[in-house]
Amino acid sequence: MSVLLFGIALIIAAWTLAYHRASAPVWTAVFAVLLAGATVFGVFGPAVLAVLWSVFIAGALLLNPTPVRRALLGRPLLRVFRRVLPALSQTEREAIEAGTVWWDAELFSGRPDWNKLLSYPKPVLSVEEQAFLDGPVETLCGMVDEWEVTHERSDLPPQAWQYIREQGFLGMIIPKQYGGLGFSALAHSAVIVKLTTRSGTAAVSVMVPNSLGPAELLLHYGTPAQKDYYLPRLAKGLEMPCFALTSPEAGSDAGNIPDYGIVCRGEWQGERDVLGIRLNWEKRYITLGPIATLLGLAFRLYDPDRLLGSNEDLGITLALIPTQTPGVQIGRRHIPLGGVFMNGPNWGRDVFVPLDFVIGGAEYVGQGWKMLMNCLAAGRSISLPANAVGMGKLATRATGAYGRVRQQFGVSIGRFEGVEEAIARIAGNLYIMDAARVMTAGAIDLGEKPSVISAIVKYHLTERGRGIINDAMDVHGGKGICLGPSNYLGSAYQQLPIAITVEGANILTRSMIIFGQGAIRGHPYLLKEIAAVGESDHRTVARAFDHAFFGHIAFVVSNQARALWMGLTRAALVTAPGDGQTRRYYQRLTRLSSGFAFAADVSMFVLGGSLKRRERLSARLGDILSQLYLASCALKRFEDDGRPAEDLPLLHWSVQDALSRAEDAFYGLFRNLPGAVMPALLRLIVFPWGREFLPPRDVIGHRVSTLALSPGPARDRLTSGMFIGTDGPLATLEAALHASVAAEPLERRLSEARKAGALTSAAGDDVRRALEHGIITATEAATIERARLLRREAIMVDDFPKDLGRTEIYQTTEPVSFEALRVAERA
Repeated sequence: MSVLLFGIALIIAAWTLAYHRASAPVWTAVFAVLLAGATVFGVFGPAVLAVLWSVFIAGALLLNPTPVRRALLGRPLLRVFRRVLPALSQTEREAIEAGTVWWDAELFSGRPDWNKLLSYPKPVLSVEEQAFLDGPVETLCGMVDEWEVTHERSDLPPQAWQYIREQGFLGMIIPKQYGGLGFSALAHSAVIVKLTTRSGTAAVSVMVPNSLGPAELLLHYGTPAQKDYYLPRLAKGLEMPCFALTSPEAGSDAGNIPDYGIVCRGEWQGERDVLGIRLNWEKRYITLGPIATLLGLAFRLYDPDRLLGSNEDLGITLALIPTQTPGVQIGRRHIPLGGVFMNGPNWGRDVFVPLDFVIGGAEYVGQGWKMLMNCLAAGRSISLPANAVGMGKLATRATGAYGRVRQQFGVSIGRFEGVEEAIARIAGNLYIMDAARVMTAGAIDLGEKPSVISAIVKYHLTERGRGIINDAMDVHGGKGICLGPSNYLGSAYQQLPIAITVEGANILTRSMIIFGQGAIRGHPYLLKEIAAVGESDHRTVARAFDHAFFGHIAFVVSNQARALWMGLTRAALVTAPGDGQTRRYYQRLTRLSSGFAFAADVSMFVLGGSLKRRERLSARLGDILSQLYLASCALKRFEDDGRPAEDLPLLHWSVQDALSRAEDAFYGLFRNLPGAVMPALLRLIVFPWGREFLPPRDVIGHRVSTLALSPGPARDRLTSGMFIGTDGPLATLEAALHASVAAEPLERRLSEARKAGALTSAAGDDVRRALEHGIITATEAATIERARLLRREAIMVDDFPKDLGRTEIYQTTEPVSFEALRVAERA
């Protein structure tokens, strides 16, 4: 019996120590106490005790960070790692080292500190930033009509371009000392959201100069002279910037761009023998390129005459080229889907520029890839997610209103369960998307450059945005597919593939970047192991590798114990913040975090260096990390908003959806990992009771859909920051919604009167007859008529002459005059 008790105590002690990630000295002390107890109480005979003590001493010497361990285990393992660990290319290394890790590292740790997340301040706009949104942004939205832009002008109107320049839209990220607005990342994001709800063309035209481009690169790497000259001109709109990275042959493989420059001496502005670069390039898909006056250019620089040093291939380099420079060819346009924002090719042949045109000067020659990787967070973390959220807000507010206003079979179509399901997806996805947008922008404003998180929000927000617009089009039916001035969805539907494609195609972002980069950056030990293997200083490498490798082993053991324990207990014993509505979510996310950390290490162990080529497995691991991040954002938003009870259906839907998607990704990993034993064991440890996280139930979807269909604080919070205006199709739809809600009980009264036989009338005459019979009052009759008039206006689509001439638009009904309605109401 005493032997059994000793064995049980040994197992409990080991599991407890592993669960709490005790250090090696603590493990040694605990096992020493247990073995001492067994010795004192005579649990084993002398021979067995001698063996156990020998094993213990050997284990203590080999598992504690001692010179013995480094000599016997560390150095031999280091030699093995150097042989088998795949070498990182320079571009891979620079991509991995770019930016910072933030909450993604906590999720990778297996035990995220939720109090740390909740202690981050709520991201808020300053008074000045909010005033800019309420003033210039609102005004710009009112100046732009997307139909006019896309189908008549093929450009923003001149007065809009002038206003963009005058009001500083092109210099939102430029500090005030250079004449810019000096706005936060959150403000930048909010501006793009609002503009997107009015005009995708206007949003893209503003977002590009404030994302990856000359201003961003100058702020981080420019010489003082470059900053002093260019930043004020960019802030005032005196320069129109673009950044040329993508080449026809290279595409997303920017590390192998064929565009090149040769260091040489030449003539510049009448001066001979100027040290400079002779450039040859061909670029395409360059936004603002056709109207740019300042071209940011990425190219590979060569120095065959060794004018700058001993190397011939100097690497990727970035330069600023005024587009008036002889040899620069610019001005032709592409036609992007659904929009006509300025985008086009440019090229140059034997273009000579001085060396000081390199961003940052000679010091940053060959540093271009690192510079790009460190600055990509702006486009991925701010602009594109904001664009996706803007489309989501437009679709959610419009589809909720349309679903309530549009009727079939005498019922609002939003009440049909099939339509209700689509509207629930629209609103639920928007809630978690907007939460991720705000939390990520807030992290940037705290000084982070979250490279992995930027890839997560770029991919998942644009993909969820695609789902929102698709669902919105399904609900709108003919209203959505017929283009014209009254169609507020068609342009967004057409433009969606653009966000999916740019700043790294979504397919590659998901399959190669999120986990491929996140596994190394977010893992607490993997990057340290790689760094130690590449270290050449033999005096420190053994100690560094020893610490990283055995720390990694302990990390795996701990996550195995934590994942199995939390799986068996369904994480019910995990300490977590929150209340009765949210605590279980924090517990479940902690559990999946441990399961993810363990599954990631098992996958790396099974596949080794080939994991980066097994892109579908890498994508599934990335999906798990991404869903954990998105769910974290939703919980943070709910807390930051003060836990509004009305928003609980949105929180429940979005977090449950994320948990279900994460579980699907786990099971996709289990089914596709090589072999049979290891995947089965992995599934048994992470999900010992089988599948647990189901998609949101229909009752939750019904509550979410009801929020989207009903005017109120929850709907306003969900779609806050969008442009509606006082006229136009969205304003008409919004007025129709409020009128329909007011008229619904009156319409029910008429329906009941018809069923009871108290009201008989021809179609369209029921209101007059009901008024004559005293069923409704004159005021109530006006309410019904107003709702019907606005409903008809809201659901009508534009029609044109059969030759599709643009001079006339025939409509079945006269447009509603809100002034006339107000006069009628007063009468």
